[in-house]
Amino acid sequence: MRFNERMATEIATLLRDAALAEIKPRFRRLASGAIRAKSSATDLVTDADEAAERVITAALTERFPGCVVVGEEACAADPAVLGRLAGADLAFVVDPVDGTANFAAGVPLFGCMAAAVVKGEVVAAWIHDPMGDDTAIALRGEGAWIEAPDGHRTDLRVAAPVPVNQMIAGVSWTYIAEPVRSQLTARLPRFAGGVQFRCAAHEYRLVASGNAHVVVYNKLMPWDHLPGWLLHREAGGYSARFDGSEYRPEHTAGGLIAAPDKASWGAVREALFGA
Repeated sequence: MRFNERMATEIATLLRDAALAEIKPRFRRLASGAIRAKSSATDLVTDADEAAERVITAALTERFPGCVVVGEEACAADPAVLGRLAGADLAFVVDPVDGTANFAAGVPLFGCMAAAVVKGEVVAAWIHDPMGDDTAIALRGEGAWIEAPDGHRTDLRVAAPVPVNQMIAGVSWTYIAEPVRSQLTARLPRFAGGVQFRCAAHEYRLVASGNAHVVVYNKLMPWDHLPGWLLHREAGGYSARFDGSEYRPEHTAGGLIAAPDKASWGAVREALFGA
């Protein structure tokens, strides 16, 4: 299946509708018991996550009969759902509320993400900002842009390459084990500055729009990274796992560095993990 701009806008509208119906009305109004821990005290889910994922899943399966939907909350309930991604002719990964900790804390920095995967290849991506009410969209081979509900578009382009000491970097070290964690964090001052939003949706939008230079992640669940990976790539960026290999939808570990170009990727890799 080939996704075109009309279909991309349809799915952007679908995500926006779910956000308007299930996410925004609950922001700063979560009832008692509406926030729960999953795997740890920092891994949260709210009623908004679950409700939005149900709405998005139903809408996608109605629009694309027979598609596989791999949602973060569905996988939390049944990890076997993740295994359906690799062999699907058409699959969607969905993160209904990326940045749940921010959402639960009343911080207006969260997003609603999805990506389309056709026979193992990421072909389209969406990162909707419920508070800003626009959607970053990417189509494989056709570029990336931010689209407002009225159709206005702004093309996305990564920042120009600069030396590491001039880069603004978002380095997520939470899921990196010791002793590498301490070694890596000690090297963060090698960058000009840092960002840490606790929200991959907005961090990817930041680098895809050229307002930061690099993001680094260790844990790679597909709903967290497939949308932003394609957005960054179609905005002209270069990314690879820590060992230099290509990032694929089936990868859940191995780290990811997304930078303006391949040379910048190498410089960041050396600055963080080299001698």
